[in-house]
Amino acid sequence: MFPDGARIEAGEPMEPEVTVILGVGPGLSAAVAERFAAAGHALALLSRSARHHRALAATIRTRGATAQGYDCDAADPASIAAAFARIRNTLGHPTGLIYTAGSYMPGGILELDGQRFETAWRVNCLGAFLAAREVLPAMLQRECGRLLFTGATASRRGSAGFAGLAVGKFGLRALAQSLAHEFGPRGIHVAHCVIDGQIDSPALHERQPGRAAATCLNPHAVAEAYWQVYRQPPSAWTLELDLRPHLERF
Repeated sequence: MFPDGARIEAGEPMEPEVTVILGVGPGLSAAVAERFAAAGHALALLSRSARHHRALAATIRTRGATAQGYDCDAADPASIAAAFARIRNTLGHPTGLIYTAGSYMPGGILELDGQRFETAWRVNCLGAFLAAREVLPAMLQRECGRLLFTGATASRRGSAGFAGLAVGKFGLRALAQSLAHEFGPRGIHVAHCVIDGQIDSPALHERQPGRAAATCLNPHAVAEAYWQVYRQPPSAWTLELDLRPHLERF
């Protein structure tokens, strides 16, 4: 099942790998998509922006891999349900879910209004809950599946001005833990990846000209770490992984 010769010890799916990446953009999620496509996975690429998922899917297809884009708003339950229905009809039941959607609403407690706060929570936490519910039934039938959730520094620390991010990311971490306890014994690997730092990207360097690359997370290095967690055998599963540049203080 894995082109580099590695195999999992038990519960390996008998059908082609179909991996959903929810929250596709030009940074980390694009690097993750490229890494998993190189490993032979068929990819369902979901984002609110059709421009993002269409461009990435087209690039991956030029390399001989299978990739399709789907419109999906992580804050909208109906949008998530419709997107996963289309995936099942076109690619089949997903064997893996990688949740990279995120929303940061800056501002202090007295500056955030309820709507902005709720929208951030929906993207950072509720969308992951709903997406997991879409893929779990088929995974339980196979007794095999993988769920990877992208966290942040705010998954562990609620700093001043970051409530609009931290509350949802704290919830996402708790969701991953609950899923792991409930479904790990049934063959489903759940992992939460704390991204402690900023991802290197052209947009970051536009905002911060002259910033050294060594102070940022390389998206392809992070994608490789995701792949290594994804392919772990059931005898050695990671629940939580934290990644940061070597110069990051923690």
